[in-house]
Amino acid sequence: MTVTLARQRPVYVAGVGWHPYQKPSATPYVQLGLTAVRQALTDAGLTWPAVESAYTGTSMLGMAASRPMLKHLGVTGIPMTQVENASASGSSAFRLACLDVASGYSDVSLALGVDKPAPIPPAGTRSGVPDLSGSYVAPVTHFALLADEYMNTYGATAEQVAGVAVKNYSNAALNPNAQRPKAYGLADVLGGPVISGVFTRLQCCPVGEGAAAVLVVSDDGIDALGIDRSRCVRVLASVQRSEELYGAKSFDAELTRTTTEIAYEQAGITPADLDLVELHDAFTIEELQYVEAMGLVGEGEAAAALERGHFARGGTVAVNTSGGLLGSGHPIGPTGVGQIGEITTQIRGEAGARQHAGARTGLAHMVGLGAVCVTHVLQGQ
Repeated sequence: MTVTLARQRPVYVAGVGWHPYQKPSATPYVQLGLTAVRQALTDAGLTWPAVESAYTGTSMLGMAASRPMLKHLGVTGIPMTQVENASASGSSAFRLACLDVASGYSDVSLALGVDKPAPIPPAGTRSGVPDLSGSYVAPVTHFALLADEYMNTYGATAEQVAGVAVKNYSNAALNPNAQRPKAYGLADVLGGPVISGVFTRLQCCPVGEGAAAVLVVSDDGIDALGIDRSRCVRVLASVQRSEELYGAKSFDAELTRTTTEIAYEQAGITPADLDLVELHDAFTIEELQYVEAMGLVGEGEAAAALERGHFARGGTVAVNTSGGLLGSGHPIGPTGVGQIGEITTQIRGEAGARQHAGARTGLAHMVGLGAVCVTHVLQGQ
């Protein structure tokens, strides 16, 4: 029998915090991370000694990043684990914190994402096995080709694909932690420098720096530590998968399809139950592919649904209210943790001007280098 969160102790998000995502700067990563953790502790009404384990998601800082940072909060002897999983590093750190609490090892666990850009190549480049395509097709070109295929197959237009960016920037403009906190119209998005295929600069996410932190607590911990239960959001499902063989189908979308289907089953929900989705939109076409793979609309229907406002705040299911990777930014390690923070804030009804009315159930989704996918389902009480 597969062990799931539903079969273990209930797990909740009790505190969230950020250091705003930003362009690379001279700010030490220690300052970035501590800013987010302190904000999360304050948000939960906890002090550092209450935290019993810590998982730090990062892909570019190098080894042993946790202790030089977290020691400034107090040397309490807790287990600290660093998690690297490419773009899904933060999501994976959050998953481990949830499993830690669900299994009874901790009542309070920290999931932290922090990163600063550095020229660290993927390990696959040193595998000793020649890569037949990676040296010739950059990620932006890979997704530009997928955009062309999507448009040719379903009759979508370049304007509709660019509409993903318009929507997400309108959300980012209301997000105080976003790297690109500015709304852009369709003419702005389409009029920028062309990067590859139909993609202009504003259809490609920025990679910067920042931090996001989430405190995961048990049901017992909420009462024992006097945490405000009304602001705690339950984690119903946590699923992580790696890619398989999909034939001629896009592995990015098919991996997402498999992972989210398992998450729905574990959470006991259907796609129609979702109010919010925070998903990996490093390039505009990804959002259209992934909402279809998640079953939010039928195959080939996402572009038209987006145009009708289906995925906007106030629409049927609000996608990337944070601004997504396009608007909020993609500092790698923090990105997946920040998604959890955004969904928690929305479910609490504390998102201010970017609040999606009636938000109760949300899904967070990240992929890492196309090889892994991590999905979580959260729900208010």
